[in-house]
Amino acid sequence: MELADATAMLARTPDTLRTLLSGLPEQWLRRDDGPDTWSAYDILGHLRHGDATNWLPRARMIIESGTGRAFEPFDRVAMLREAPQPVDELLTAFADARRDSLDQLASLGLTDADLDRPGSHPELGEVRLGQLLSAWVAHDLTHLGQIGEVLARRYRTDVGPWRTYMPALDRVATAE
Repeated sequence: MELADATAMLARTPDTLRTLLSGLPEQWLRRDDGPDTWSAYDILGHLRHGDATNWLPRARMIIESGTGRAFEPFDRVAMLREAPQPVDELLTAFADARRDSLDQLASLGLTDADLDRPGSHPELGEVRLGQLLSAWVAHDLTHLGQIGEVLARRYRTDVGPWRTYMPALDRVATAE
């Protein structure tokens, strides 16, 4: 786990999402695959909520108290209860939250030794700070892939015989 590589990747997510989602019609943004699945808009809200309440607060908890106190459970569907807003506003809110998260992470002055500090996850038990930060990167990338797939599935039947070569068109991820 290289902290500089992880933060560089995390810094890319807001621009990637802006490029992919800004200006799309609502039918693209809100398209999902049925019950217990998320739209691109939902996933964007989930990522923004995670920056506000999950990753950095847990990193701080590890630095401050280690395994002494378990993380608060993360509300994976909190974004579904929020008032809808235009996607460009949500993209800006996410970019601002991510920039703030990365600034705060940098201010911690983490060392390689810090990455091995333990924390306590309510379901997974003992975890390390480096694992948490790695999971943050993998979480972003997983959801970027999920957004690409939910958008692609709009053309599931339109691609005709090419569907054979596009397994993502038949792979539906349930909500995280």
